[in-house]
Amino acid sequence: MSTDAGSDHGFYSIIDYTVDGPATQDEVVSAFADIQERWVSFYPGYRSARFHVSTDGTRVYNIVAWASEADYRNFVETSDTEGRMAAIGAALEGLTGKAEARMSGVPTYTVVREIGPRTR
Repeated sequence: MSTDAGSDHGFYSIIDYTVDGPATQDEVVSAFADIQERWVSFYPGYRSARFHVSTDGTRVYNIVAWASEADYRNFVETSDTEGRMAAIGAALEGLTGKAEARMSGVPTYTVVREIGPRTR
């Protein structure tokens, strides 16, 4: 099955960090999962946060799914951004390893195409 403009019309924020090894990957996932639970997950339209770690131990991707761009924008406009950013800063400073943000520009995306499984 192939769908243009995707069957998923959600909105995503993709957060990307380079890290110095698997132990730091674990720490980043733990810290950012806590931040999602404490600061983000209760906002209307929030769907989930998925954490992906590279098999070579060097990257962590946090893909935050929203029902719509409007829901994400509402979160941005009404949430405690200063408090959340302070929590992120504290989490990063508390790591035993090193993590560096790799996002450039605004890390938000929409699905434009999806290729799903099919039979021959």
